[in-house]
Amino acid sequence: MNPILAPFNTPYQTAPFSKINNEHFKPAFEKAIALTKTEIDAIANQKEPPTFENTIEALEFSGTTLDRLSSIFFNLNSAETNDEIQQIAQEVSPWLSDLSNDIRLNEKLFKRVKAVYDQRDTLDLTKEQHMLLEKKYKGFARNGANLNEADKTTLRELDKKLAKLSLQFGENVLAETNAYQLHITDENQLKGLPEGAIEAAHDLAKEEGKEGWIFTLDYPSYIPFMTYADNRQLREKLAKAFGARAFQGNKNDNQEIVLDIVKLRHQRANLLGYKTHAHFVLEERMAETPETVLTFSNDLLEKALPAAKAEFKKLSEIAAKDGIDQLQKWDGAYYSEKLKKELFDLDQEALKPYFKLENVIDGVFTIAERLYQLKFTEVTTIDKYHPDVKTYEVTNTEGEFIAVFYADFFPRKGKRNGAWMTSYKDQWMRHGENSRPHISIVCNFTKPTATKPSLLTFNEVTTLFHEFGHALHGMLANTHYPSLSGTHVYWDFVELPSQLMENWCYEKEALDLFAKHYQTNEIIPMELVEKIKATANFLEGMQTVRQLSFGLLDMKWHGQDPSNITDVKAFENDAFTQTKLYPDVAENCMSTSFSHIFQGGYSSGYYSYKWAEVLDADAFAYFQETGIFNKDTAKSFVDNVLSKGGTEKPMELYKRFRGQEPTNEALLKRAGLI
Repeated sequence: MNPILAPFNTPYQTAPFSKINNEHFKPAFEKAIALTKTEIDAIANQKEPPTFENTIEALEFSGTTLDRLSSIFFNLNSAETNDEIQQIAQEVSPWLSDLSNDIRLNEKLFKRVKAVYDQRDTLDLTKEQHMLLEKKYKGFARNGANLNEADKTTLRELDKKLAKLSLQFGENVLAETNAYQLHITDENQLKGLPEGAIEAAHDLAKEEGKEGWIFTLDYPSYIPFMTYADNRQLREKLAKAFGARAFQGNKNDNQEIVLDIVKLRHQRANLLGYKTHAHFVLEERMAETPETVLTFSNDLLEKALPAAKAEFKKLSEIAAKDGIDQLQKWDGAYYSEKLKKELFDLDQEALKPYFKLENVIDGVFTIAERLYQLKFTEVTTIDKYHPDVKTYEVTNTEGEFIAVFYADFFPRKGKRNGAWMTSYKDQWMRHGENSRPHISIVCNFTKPTATKPSLLTFNEVTTLFHEFGHALHGMLANTHYPSLSGTHVYWDFVELPSQLMENWCYEKEALDLFAKHYQTNEIIPMELVEKIKATANFLEGMQTVRQLSFGLLDMKWHGQDPSNITDVKAFENDAFTQTKLYPDVAENCMSTSFSHIFQGGYSSGYYSYKWAEVLDADAFAYFQETGIFNKDTAKSFVDNVLSKGGTEKPMELYKRFRGQEPTNEALLKRAGLI
């Protein structure tokens, strides 16, 4: 029997990765799709009048086999892919798109959902049930249920094309990232680089049977090179290769794909009665309208731009001492590091010995235990998809099982760049059972070498805390319905738990728990902690402008009619006009590898990182007032935010935790912008 379709006789019904082969996926998808169709038909064709239980709840718990299979397959496609998996993804994505449309455009089913929705005020529903009903109804209405037959057919075609294009976009970016290597054989060209980066590059060259050192476009290789390599020509070469991904007129070029995606999204929004894709998306966000997003972004930009320009001038002055008359993008990280050293006498490399990966993991677990009474125990009985993955059993301090936690930390060929949290199984409650979640975080940190363990940069430490914050949102979920559980919340709210968690990285009380020298076990000296805190705002103006520029580019792509756009690069340059600090690089284009908005779920939502920063600064200010390990504040955050998922409107949940609406004052203060 196909192991993905058989009951999982494993600890906590975890995925039996070692039994699953690529040839199992397609037949499993065929079966699971057929099973889902049967379940949907049974709901749509039943004789009894529609009720919340026999229609809305039945719909919520239909397709569970397919959901489980999809989460396993598409998570592997991001973290451990190969040509065969990518090929299967291209084949099954249109099937899933078709099924999704079969359900959303099923008139009998929609009639039943609408009948329950129309009598919602007379039903005795909990807040969570109200939310589920609204979500189910909107799931149909916002996806074409009210369209005529011809328009429904058009919608199906659009969705199918979009599913394939988005996959192709991601595959092209991964192929371009993997295709490039900077191969160095002259040791002089390594000047300035930290020992760890040199050793990792040497290990990679050895793996490939080559002499010398190989640097790649994977972050743990790329970022140290851009930050420390004295050789400016090589920095330029690597930066241009990074910026040219999927913008080279070759078979992996994404320019046409970008134009196709934005035009199809716009067409889809129009078909459903929305002015633009951004109007469609933002209806289901805290921000609600593109106008709100633009007002919010421009307001922050106005405050950050003067600071950013002053910071850029400072960097330029340092570069001028080296005879550089125009600061370029490949100089930014390098001279930032020099300026940081000059201002704070802080070398990022001096911090790394205090951030051994295993210690940081222990630290984040200890903080979770002190705040939320959670215990993480590494176990070897849970199957994994790659030997690098670590698996943990999560319990509360009473010993009750809370979640399964997977952690996958190092880069490899079949894994996309960046860091993310995901779920292999959501939490839900039914028939007296509270079925607990299986949560995973995936990162790309520096691997251990022959002589050194994995030592993280401070930036990697905050990344780990960030993803762990998302993971807590998933693990502490305590709701009835899987589609409202954990991180199934509005996108501009989803970053609150993750960004809030980063704040503990700057607190001495928290750092003392895990920032210990990997050789001497000495706790990080107070002087270094003070410097970390002092550098928290370092170049904050430039960082803010950079982040806002990405959000504004996203809104520009999706907040207007894109029919007349023919040149991706020219359009992007125009979008960056008000946020531009560095000169343009003709051979580079960001949009062609902007996976967040063209492959991930952030289209018209990239602004939400900044939006959530306002929330997280405001929330952490509350923790600081009451004590950063205050159990009552932490309990209130669990009760009102982490456990609640999407069961209520985010602002209501936030106000219940904080006692008031957030203001941006805490963020501006923290960023040193007021």
